[in-house]
Amino acid sequence: MSGDGRAPQAPPAIEERSAGPSSVTRTLIRLKLALLRNGLRQSAGRRAAYIASVAAALLVAVLQLLGLVLLHGTTHAPTVAVVLTAVLALGWAVLPLFFPSGDETLDPTRLVMLPLRPDPLVRGLLVSSLVGVGPLFTLCLAAGSGYAVARGAAAGVVAVLAVPLTVLTCVALARTVAAANTRLLTSRKGRDLAVLSGLVIAIGAQLVNFGAQRLGSAGGVGALDPVADVLRWVPPASAIGAVAATGEGSYGTAVIQLVLCVAALAGLLVLWRRALTRLMTAPDGSTLQAAEPTRGRREPSGRRLLPSGRTGTVMERSLRYVWRDPKTKAAWVTSLAIGLIVPVFNALQGTGSVYFACFAAGMLGIQMYNQFGQDTSAFWMVAMTIASPRDAYVELRARALALLVITLPYATLVTLVTTAMLGAWGDLAEVLGISFALLGAMLATGAWSSARFPYSIPQEGYKNVAPGQAGLAWISIFGGMVAAALLCAPVLALAIGLHATGADAWSWLLLPVGAAYGAAVTLLGLRMAAPRTAARLPEILTAVSKG
Repeated sequence: MSGDGRAPQAPPAIEERSAGPSSVTRTLIRLKLALLRNGLRQSAGRRAAYIASVAAALLVAVLQLLGLVLLHGTTHAPTVAVVLTAVLALGWAVLPLFFPSGDETLDPTRLVMLPLRPDPLVRGLLVSSLVGVGPLFTLCLAAGSGYAVARGAAAGVVAVLAVPLTVLTCVALARTVAAANTRLLTSRKGRDLAVLSGLVIAIGAQLVNFGAQRLGSAGGVGALDPVADVLRWVPPASAIGAVAATGEGSYGTAVIQLVLCVAALAGLLVLWRRALTRLMTAPDGSTLQAAEPTRGRREPSGRRLLPSGRTGTVMERSLRYVWRDPKTKAAWVTSLAIGLIVPVFNALQGTGSVYFACFAAGMLGIQMYNQFGQDTSAFWMVAMTIASPRDAYVELRARALALLVITLPYATLVTLVTTAMLGAWGDLAEVLGISFALLGAMLATGAWSSARFPYSIPQEGYKNVAPGQAGLAWISIFGGMVAAALLCAPVLALAIGLHATGADAWSWLLLPVGAAYGAAVTLLGLRMAAPRTAARLPEILTAVSKG
């Protein structure tokens, strides 16, 4: 008893513990809201970006919901609803791999020091995951899909069960994938995946465009009926399939499809629980390999293939940047992928030209621009080794050679693939010559713009240009591309002249002419950029150190 006659109150921690597992759920929901609220308080720009993204997501969700409502009772409504639900679930499965930092509660290792049991933690994380724009977007699409395929009162009752079951399965799928890959997503490889998310979106947009054109030529949505017949048995699309089956009077099929979705949800929760248990109790061995003795390790054999001296050292450093630095790797993978996608997809659609293969050389040549920006503040070590224009020339030449190790064979491969798909083997030599000339021109202008318009590349976040340097980036890249196109004018004029005079039989001359011209332009550009680089070392270091 206290001095005033009242019984002492239990400490907050004891009250919270006695409240049971529901307190864990309430705490995680409050944590989710607090993280969101505090994140929006960081800056007005982030708050505006979040509000704009929420408005855009809700607008798309409302439009799709209206579209699905209008599909109610149509012939292809089940096909559209089932395929849309399957694509939505695929997005939930892939999204955590590319945006691991979008929700801090996706990393359960932050809770590893708390006395939490797996079952309450799973329930709490599942319920807290329903708070946000993503679940609301999913709910709109699931509700619209359920309404689009519902026919009759019985189907409406099943839809009431199928819609929340679909949302829970999507959320559980995302959580299971995130928990199973937490170690990966918080490592350097995980940051690489996050940086590559833009590439996935670009490729996905190309695939959607290609698929839409194929559907248009194949007779519309009806071409997806065989795919929908398979997906209606795959959870969570099977829940929407159960609504459609109920409306058609196939009650046995509807029960089986609902049971499949429930079983999938239960299985995901079990896998999620196991992943959480292993994650919260197993030691982190990410540093064990680094602690191992280095005896017996040999130098990589690839180093022996490079030239000796400064050239080989700079080439090795540049190639290591491509393999290890997340931003550099993302830029290279994006250029490699888009350089292949554009000519190949145009060839598949029947609207392509063999000259689209030059797009690969153009995309890869962009990597020569802002060569010193990838060094960031560590450029001072490079600057200390440059004492004359000759040193600067060797540095730039080695970086260009490192690019050519990748760009030359890849541009040749893309040209061969595009030519084979179009059957235009007579134009192979001409296109290769133009590609080599374009590549050489971009290497030349890239070396010059690297010395004249350097800018910093932030190592954290998704921005590729430091604040206040966007103008430098635009001038460096687009100005250099225009200059490269002008430098290619003689080779292009030769190609046009051969075709205009009917001397197509001599078009093979463009291969040696283009290769020689590209090499000459590259050497000339490096010679011109070297003195400027040696004279502007302090300015370059200041510019690339802002990130």
